Amino acid sequence: MLKNKTITFLGAGSMAEAIIAGLVRLQVVEPNQIIATNLSDQEKLNYLEVEYGIRTNSDREEAVKEGDIVVLAMKPKAVKEAIEDVRQNTNPTQLFVSVLAGIPTGYIEDLLGHKAGVIRTMPNTSAKVGESVTAITKGSFADDQQLHEVEKLFSAVGTVVVVNEEKLDAATGLAGSGPAYFYYLIEAMEKAAEKAGLSQEEASAFISQTVVGVGKRLQTTTKTSKELYEEVMSPNGTTEAGMKVLQERHSQEAMIDAITNAITRSKELGAVFSNTKK
Repeated sequence: MLKNKTITFLGAGSMAEAIIAGLVRLQVVEPNQIIATNLSDQEKLNYLEVEYGIRTNSDREEAVKEGDIVVLAMKPKAVKEAIEDVRQNTNPTQLFVSVLAGIPTGYIEDLLGHKAGVIRTMPNTSAKVGESVTAITKGSFADDQQLHEVEKLFSAVGTVVVVNEEKLDAATGLAGSGPAYFYYLIEAMEKAAEKAGLSQEEASAFISQTVVGVGKRLQTTTKTSKELYEEVMSPNGTTEAGMKVLQERHSQEAMIDAITNAITRSKELGAVFSNTKK
């Protein structure tokens, strides 16, 4: 399905690199099927070319013209300028895949000015190790074949969930931003480990495998998360002592508010772009 198709990344930031790394590592496509371009960071393009064996092109109009699949991976605020710059080199046979938080498919379709298929996605940076979860939805002109192509692309770097577009904001706040919440918590665990006298190497070994184990446990049980943490606790034990502090500090409520705020921001971005004229 993806044989001989060229995938152009319009934007070469951390998310683009994560997807590229996953596609190359898992041999979904050949490295020479991928072109990366950005507006001005030639150093990053050189790095991507050396690191992953892909092609790069500082002329983004030419790079987009060559792409069968164009991945929109610039900053959301730059999408209007970027598409306007390359629009004359796009055509309705191309597939446009957005990884931009909050940007509706309809806005991208309007910018393109023709009936090209647009599929909106929200992966996360765990794509770099093949463990992303990606929500995808298709726009007005995308067909099931194109949706299947994008499923195949992102299945190579993790799991894929097809949702209605109105649920993309929730997916963004929960899964798109999700790794950052865990890394933030892990940073706190590292600081506690250092305070307790553990070396960085010792702490990393304990924490990383604990996180891996929790993930696998969640994937292989029908128990709820509450049942799982209660399973670890024993009366007057160490876990209960730690959980008492988390409950006193209303940690769950803080996390709920954090995710809700991220979802709200995604909706705000969408509203801004929905109300912006070309």
